[in-house]
Amino acid sequence: MPRPVPELLAPAGSLDAVRAALGNGADAIYLGVERFNARDEGAQLTLDDLEQSCRLAHAYGARIYLTFNILFKPAELYAALHHLGECIDRGIDAAIVQDLGAVRLIQKLYPDLEIHGSTQMTVHDERGARVLRDLGCDRVVLARENTLDDIRAIHRAVPDLVLESFVHGALCIAYSGQCYMSGMISERSANRGSCAQSCRKDYVLADAASHAELDRGYLISARDLGAWEHLADIADAGIHTLKVEGRKKKPEYVATVTHSYRDFLDRLATGDRRPPTPAEVQPLVQIFSRGFTGGMYGGRAGRDYVTRTQPDNRGAVLGVVIGREKNELIVSVSQPIHSGDGLGFEHPEGPVKGNRGFAVRSVRTIGRQKGKVRQAIQPAENIPAGWIVVRSAEAALLAGARESFAAVPSKGEPERTRVDVRAVGAAGEPLTLICKAGDDEVTVKSTTALAPATRHGLDEPRLRAQLGRLGETSFTLGDVDVSGLVQDLFVPVSVLNDLRRQAVQILSGHVERDSRARHEERDRAIAEAIASVAETGVARHAVPAPRVVAEVWRLDDALLAAEAGADEISLDLFLRHPMPPVARVRHLATELQQRGVTLRLRMPTIVRPADRKRVEKWLALGTPLVTGHLGMVAELAAQGRDVVADYAVNVFNQHSAAEVFQLGARRIVLSVELTGDEMAQVAAPWEGRGFEVFVYGRPEGMTIEHCVLSAAFDRKVATCRDLCIQKHPNVELTDPAG
Repeated sequence: MPRPVPELLAPAGSLDAVRAALGNGADAIYLGVERFNARDEGAQLTLDDLEQSCRLAHAYGARIYLTFNILFKPAELYAALHHLGECIDRGIDAAIVQDLGAVRLIQKLYPDLEIHGSTQMTVHDERGARVLRDLGCDRVVLARENTLDDIRAIHRAVPDLVLESFVHGALCIAYSGQCYMSGMISERSANRGSCAQSCRKDYVLADAASHAELDRGYLISARDLGAWEHLADIADAGIHTLKVEGRKKKPEYVATVTHSYRDFLDRLATGDRRPPTPAEVQPLVQIFSRGFTGGMYGGRAGRDYVTRTQPDNRGAVLGVVIGREKNELIVSVSQPIHSGDGLGFEHPEGPVKGNRGFAVRSVRTIGRQKGKVRQAIQPAENIPAGWIVVRSAEAALLAGARESFAAVPSKGEPERTRVDVRAVGAAGEPLTLICKAGDDEVTVKSTTALAPATRHGLDEPRLRAQLGRLGETSFTLGDVDVSGLVQDLFVPVSVLNDLRRQAVQILSGHVERDSRARHEERDRAIAEAIASVAETGVARHAVPAPRVVAEVWRLDDALLAAEAGADEISLDLFLRHPMPPVARVRHLATELQQRGVTLRLRMPTIVRPADRKRVEKWLALGTPLVTGHLGMVAELAAQGRDVVADYAVNVFNQHSAAEVFQLGARRIVLSVELTGDEMAQVAAPWEGRGFEVFVYGRPEGMTIEHCVLSAAFDRKVATCRDLCIQKHPNVELTDPAG
């Protein structure tokens, strides 16, 4: 029995990639246009490309989602919202948004536009999902770290919110929206589309005290996600849309991956829940792969979640080098190599020890034995025997991918405005045409009088034949009414053509005039919306004078900070193991209160459904709180708790601040990625009241589920606490720059 299957959402960084997605069965396509999206170089379509993409997609019954998924600085809001309007004019169906303030502004300015909460919003539990639903998001892209159980819990709690999840492509090692390392190292913010991919570097893991090396390699370079084995369970858990990563990938990649997942989903639609075979997955391995992981759908992954030995595309492992004979390199492979294929050769101990490659100029098959093919290839570079043969590019696969969308046109049919025409006239009078296009109506009259026809008079077919020649205009002929035209009359064809041109010129002028007026009104509305900031309730909670907040994770340090003059202590109990007893923390709160110092517990930014019980005992203490978890901010504030929104909430502009205050936050720690001047602009509507800034110390560079320490010792996360509590309580990752 047929069953509904999730929407298949493909990426596109070019018009050809859009064609590739449509030619291979994508239900929807997401793309970025020129700026204001999370790819600052490459993978950008022009506005003209966008218009063609929307026309093509809609002709194929597909949808277009615009990536509008960065944090906006105050000075950028006007240009960004104007740009969004231009994209709406071209026909987009939805916008993918990260910035909280932008969500509210879009609702005001473009109320009919569907809004999707980006994965950069770090929604990983029902509380975060509920906030976005209440804010007005129609859909949310869940964090890649969510398990199937997490997804089920979110769907049960917020069934009216559409859920989307990634199933294929590159993985960030950190929770999206919670990676600040790129910005810290290179001033290229991942939240602004400028990620320097710090996670793809090689690192050394060492004990901070003894400096003993514990591990080395690409320790935080995640493998690519390939969740084909989980598709049926993902659909059952409540996911509406399956998303493929890859806006910077070539059209051939988009074609291959979209085609594969279309096949997998079509099979699922018939009720066949079997995962694809290795042969069916092979094109995905070949087209681009750092090695695959099923992600965290089945639970937290361990050592195999990262690449360890190389950070980039590897392709398909085929076999080994046997040796050389004259001017040919002899290899034994599991699949035949063909002329034009790209090959890589790796040292048996890993590509770090040696890595070479070339394109195959010629190849001949020597023989087959025990499932292996022995081949001789040229050029015969000096590759030692025993080296691993990897095919990085398969010529036939690429050619087939290109062929799969060759029939998809490069341009879509433009939308045309229907024009209904009523013809009026009698002998000796001018021919009058009354042309109606929507609410607009124009009248044109001939300078030549109607005369009796000697042969064929003007009738509906003859008028339609001439008036319907609208060519490259934006109009199409609708009804032609001749009831007001006396029969058997005549004017020259040239007169009809002239009347048609006059009508088109006038109607086009009206369209341009109305468009100009509409855009001017829209620009005024944008300016007014940005200028209007809801100063919600912060004044009654605002701190009248600057305060010093000291963030610590040891109880003794809390007392030392208080003695040194801190007005408030932010105590992070989740930063190190083991946690102190609840009674000791309660006693500390009392002691600090007696000194006139506030103790504020710092809650985690990530609290997945399974983690909730772990934090409940600390919430029960009743102390003030600080958290970067937006859903927790809203939940605790609704209970009347004193809660501060930490910098991980990513407040980048005054409208985001207004939304967080609206949720009930007493204060906001501004983003660590803003400059001093930008912070002043954000806080200006409140004259700085209710805001904090991080001025000294080490903010969190990444928030990740993967544990580099347990992976170094190939231990399961749930059984490895002896490593971080006893043996290596403090470790460091160092990149090649030190």
